[in-house]
This record gives sequence, structure tokens and C-alpha cells, in this order.
Amino acid sequence: MMIDCAFCKIAAEELSVKKLYDNGTILAFQDINPKAPIHILIIPRKHIATLNDLASEDAGLIGQIYLAGKQLASDLGVANSGYRTVINCNRDANQVIFHIHMHLLAGRKFSWPPG
Repeated sequence: MMIDCAFCKIAAEELSVKKLYDNGTILAFQDINPKAPIHILIIPRKHIATLNDLASEDAGLIGQIYLAGKQLASDLGVANSGYRTVINCNRDANQVIFHIHMHLLAGRKFSWPPG
């Protein structure tokens, strides 16, 4: 755990959020600054600052993040209509909190290319 990391504090339950998913390793909750009608953040409890900091032993963790996204999309009724998943890496990609996290966005039509 990183002492000044907001997501580590959420994972340690030092900051309160309404959990939408929690399997003990992966946690999901609503983004406080949503960019779509559905905007969920999916985080590992383990602190990893960026995708660049992943190690080979984290491969299963990343898979669990995507499986949580799939489950949430199904639970929220957007799996068939469509949803977007995004993981930003570092400042130029607009990563704001340096604890890897996946955005699950849905509930509106998205354009391409993003950003």
C-alpha cells in the first residue's frame, strides 16, 4: 500500500465508496467525475502505479480486472449494447491516480477515435 494513494486507501477501506464489485482482489466503484452515464473504476487491491510497472506475475490480476468489467457490464445490462474499457498509462494519457485502474464506460454511443 502506498500511503498517499487514494485507491490504496479505498482498497484498505480507509476511504468509503459504494462497492459495485469486490472479489477480495479486485474492487469496482463509480467514478466521482463520470464521463458517461455509467462510469466505473475497476482496481486491484495491490498497488501497481502504471501498466509499465506490471510484472509477469501480475498477468492473472489484469485478467481478473477484465473479467470484473465483463461481469459488471452484464449486471448493468450494457453487455449487448456495448461498453468501452480504458486503461490510461502515465500523464500524457491522462492517468491522474497512479494506481492502475480500468475505466468501464457505457450508457451512451461513443465515437472513434477517442480523445
